[in-house]
Amino acid sequence: MKHFISISSFFLSALFVLTSCEKPLLTEDNINGQKADGNLTVSISQFEQTPFSSLTRTALSDVCTHINFLAYTPDGLRVANVDQEVDDPNFGVATFFLDEGEYQLVVVAHSSKNNPTSTDFSRIRFSNASGYTDTFFSSSSITIGEEKVDMDVSLSRIVALCRFVITDDYPTNVAKMRFRYTGGSGAFNGSTGFGSVNSTQTLLLDVTSGQKQFDLYTFLHENTGTIHLQTTAYDSDDNELYERVFEVPLEKNKITWLTGAYFSSFTTFSVNIDTDWAGEDHRTF
Repeated sequence: MKHFISISSFFLSALFVLTSCEKPLLTEDNINGQKADGNLTVSISQFEQTPFSSLTRTALSDVCTHINFLAYTPDGLRVANVDQEVDDPNFGVATFFLDEGEYQLVVVAHSSKNNPTSTDFSRIRFSNASGYTDTFFSSSSITIGEEKVDMDVSLSRIVALCRFVITDDYPTNVAKMRFRYTGGSGAFNGSTGFGSVNSTQTLLLDVTSGQKQFDLYTFLHENTGTIHLQTTAYDSDDNELYERVFEVPLEKNKITWLTGAYFSSFTTFSVNIDTDWAGEDHRTF
């Protein structure tokens, strides 16, 4: 016998905010696996992190541009999913139609260009092409039976962030910056939220606009870790002009700032941990 599952996400009026997520299309008809009514309602009640000090808005769209609701069997088979975008009607409300039984419900909020690959419960994966962003997550065991179930879920940030800041001027021939880093993961486990593969993550950007701050996200394999970061400057013809390598300590739910004069000096970079996420540390090299 089949049953409906309705999943809704919303913010409490006093909820603090962090980044950006996506929405679903809901009508009385079945659209992309969704139903207007069901026997399980899941609500995002809060995000369990210290908010960015610069953000005070409380709309769900301020936290993410995508939300993915994923239902798996206990052995990791994905049986239903609803992928939402921020401009969809009823953003934050999704429904599933499931048999009675046991399931693992995973909710992922992010601002990547595309949805993660989610068929493998142990490797919910983002790609270099889609980009890595601030990401929030919950994983809950649920039982679908005869009675309707209402539950709240609280999403936790599962990424660490290296914020790379160049303080000197770009040489006139620099047109692109590439950031290539290993030690973290582009995929995470649907049960723990920790990184589940050894990835080479890459960000290549045109810097002719003068951009000097770059955010490099990763899923760590445990609460702390270190990424090996290779930074390369190119001209408009992709000729390599400058290259520097850094070992950057990271911690989940914290920003590590790596700041300094990239082109004019090789001795003035410093590292510190941003208190807007949690904790503070200062390092020099």
